[in-house]
Amino acid sequence: MFKTIYAWCLLIGVFAPINIVYAQQIRLPSEVIFIPKKILLGTVQLETTIYKPEGQGPFPLVVINHGKETGPPGLQRRFTAGWASRFFIERGYVVFLPMRTGFSKSTGSYVGGECNVESNGRVQAEDVAATVAYAHTLDYVDRKQTLVVGQSHGGWTTLAYGASKPDSSVKGLVNFAGGLRQTNCSGWELNLAKAAASFAKETSIPSLWLYGDNDSFFTKQTYLEMFARYIKVNSQAQLIEFGVFGEDAHGLFTHKDGRAVWGPYLEKFMVQIGLPTKVIYPQYKTG
Repeated sequence: MFKTIYAWCLLIGVFAPINIVYAQQIRLPSEVIFIPKKILLGTVQLETTIYKPEGQGPFPLVVINHGKETGPPGLQRRFTAGWASRFFIERGYVVFLPMRTGFSKSTGSYVGGECNVESNGRVQAEDVAATVAYAHTLDYVDRKQTLVVGQSHGGWTTLAYGASKPDSSVKGLVNFAGGLRQTNCSGWELNLAKAAASFAKETSIPSLWLYGDNDSFFTKQTYLEMFARYIKVNSQAQLIEFGVFGEDAHGLFTHKDGRAVWGPYLEKFMVQIGLPTKVIYPQYKTG
C-alpha cells in the first residue's frame, strides 16, 4: 500500500520541492592554474585553485593556505576548501588556494627545516608572497584589499607571512588552529611559542586566531602559550576560543558545519579591518 502511495506522489510532484532545494546549491566557479615562483636555480610552479565570482571585478582577494597531511607532501590532495570558500565568494571575493612548493602537483621539494619551526614557516610564507604578487597582476583582482587565511600548517604559514612585511594591501591574517606538530623534536610546543613571538615582532598586520578545546594537534596549553608570547609584543592579535567542535576542533575551518561557529567572528574581524562583508552572491551559499 505504501509503495503505491509513494509512486503516485512521485508522479504528481509531491516531492518536487526537494529537487528545487538541490537546484539552488550552485557549484562554485573554479579553475586550476600554475603560478610561477622564481627561485635561485630556476622556477617552481604552484598548483593553485581559484574561485572567482561572476563579473569583471575587481574583486577583493583572499588567499587560503592549506595544512600538511601525513605522508609525502607530493601525494597530498589538492586543497579546495569548498565549504569555507563559499563564505568569501558570496561576499564578492576571489579566492586563491595555492599548493605550496612540493605539495600535490606543485613542483620543487618541500623544505621542512627539521626542528626549526620558525624557519619552516618563513620558507612556506615565500609561496604566499608569490601567490599574492601574481594575483595582483590580474585585472579582476583588487590590489588594495587582501586577506590571508590559513588552517593548521597553513595557519602557521599565514602568521609567518605576516612577518615578511607584506605591502599595505594585506589588511588581515586569519589563523585557524595554526602550528606544526613536531613530536619528534624535543620541546616542540615551546619552539612554536618562541617562533610565534619572533613573528609578532616583525608583524604590523592585525590577526585573528581561532582554536578549540578538543584540537587533536594542539592542546589548550600549547596555543595559549603561543598566543601569550605573540600578543606580548603585538597587541593587534585577537584569540577566539570556541570550545568543543565535533570530534576534533582542528578541522573546524573546512567542515561543512564549521562556518556557523567561525563565520560571525570572522565577519566582525573583517569589519574591524575595513574589508567588505556584504553578501553579493547569495546563490553560492549552501546548507
